Amino acid sequence: MAQLIKLQDFISRYEMNVYRYPSQYIRLKKQHWRKLKTLWEEGLLTTPEPRPEQDSVQEKKSFFNRLKKKKVEEEEFNFEEAKPMQHSEDFTEDSGFSFDYQFGDQPLDEDELKKKFLDQLLEIQIRWASSTIREKSYVNREFYQDQLLKYFLQRFPDNYLVLYQPVLLIQKAPVELDVIMISPIETWCITLVEGKEDCVMLGSKDRFWIEKHTNEEKKVLNPLIRLNRMEKIVQGIFQLNELELPIRKVALNRTGYIDYPYGPADTMFIDKRNYEEWFAALRRLSSPIKHDQLKAAKCLLQYCQTTYVKRPEWED
Repeated sequence: MAQLIKLQDFISRYEMNVYRYPSQYIRLKKQHWRKLKTLWEEGLLTTPEPRPEQDSVQEKKSFFNRLKKKKVEEEEFNFEEAKPMQHSEDFTEDSGFSFDYQFGDQPLDEDELKKKFLDQLLEIQIRWASSTIREKSYVNREFYQDQLLKYFLQRFPDNYLVLYQPVLLIQKAPVELDVIMISPIETWCITLVEGKEDCVMLGSKDRFWIEKHTNEEKKVLNPLIRLNRMEKIVQGIFQLNELELPIRKVALNRTGYIDYPYGPADTMFIDKRNYEEWFAALRRLSSPIKHDQLKAAKCLLQYCQTTYVKRPEWED
């Protein structure tokens, strides 16, 4: 399961120490999976006691609320060296990685057990990407049901680091990007180009593309505008920090087709025809997390906008 190192402008513990948390995450994940599997094999998974409805409501209320997103439309960027953020680092080994070994319905087989495990892990990932021991950000509950976020985290292995809709401060202006995935050998800038099932996206250099589905047509904003801007920002940050990690650009349509015969050569157009091959190649990458990968993550995180509050127990 890939690691969520930044979610929009929420505070992330990876910002505190990006060299520590990736390996800690992998270790804790393996530890909890072994324990869960052992309990399941021995028939020791227990069904939780019913909780008062009021407690459940309070839990949901206390967890989520959200500050509004900001966007800018700029094509030229000047990069200044970013200063590391100063926050308090967590002190305990497994802080924020609490795992629930109680299920309402007992998993029937190992595949179902893995699914329940990954769904809990998704919640832990979002918790790690929105809080530290002293600070927290208010997360909209929608992210817990975000199928695209779930896809990028649950379908890729642990050695991928994901920034999902990160908000970067460029020339003191917030710029929201799409999806950045940092692998041990390269960085992927990904923009989704999806519409209805089996639709055809007709690409061009114009400001708008055409989405065709049966007899329907509609205009959609050219996704390469966002994709090129994202790549330009990432490239500028890497150059400033003398990083040579390759950057790949992907326009992704998993459920339909992209028709752009003379599209730019530096962009990969991934649709239903070549998706499985591309996806399998990324999943096969078994290289461990590397230093340049962590350095790339650190450089990007230093430019990210972060909105948070201190936890009440840590306020003076």
